[in-house]
Amino acid sequence: MAGIQATALRRGTTILYENSPYKVLEFEHRTPARQRGFVDTKLRNLVDGTQRKVKFWAAETLERAHVEAREMDYLYSDGSAFVFMDIESYEQIELPSDLVGDTAAWLSEGMRLSVELLDATPIGLKLPKTLEATVRETEAHIKGQTAARSTKPAVLENGIRVQVPTFIGSGDRIRVDPADASYVERVK
Repeated sequence: MAGIQATALRRGTTILYENSPYKVLEFEHRTPARQRGFVDTKLRNLVDGTQRKVKFWAAETLERAHVEAREMDYLYSDGSAFVFMDIESYEQIELPSDLVGDTAAWLSEGMRLSVELLDATPIGLKLPKTLEATVRETEAHIKGQTAARSTKPAVLENGIRVQVPTFIGSGDRIRVDPADASYVERVK
């Protein structure tokens, strides 16, 4: 396994810490006056899902965990698990609903996404940077309401609430960033 210096940690980096694989959720590099620099991190264990805060010295070398991302199509959910199909081998795998978590609301049949594997065991999903969705309901646009950067709440077809510009109406297709449920643009 390859080593990585603590100062090179970024959000999404996977490391081996205390013989378990962890994903970096948050990091902050600090250098207090007259002291050695360190990196404050928030890590999530990829096996049991627990989170913990860990401080690494700046010069500390950590072991990188090898996580493979494989392109798969989402097929369906049977209530307790989500079924995906590898686009190369056509092999189907099931992910338990607790592993899929909040990303379940963004899944739609036939969607292509990356499934992260650690030693051939699925550990998570990576959604595309943007997704298209239809606005199910929102307030009506009032003519002459042209305040710069003004937004209004909207509910998407999957039930997720987002803030959209005032010119967006019910039934419009929009592009959304699923990482923070933010509006990107109207689909033409």
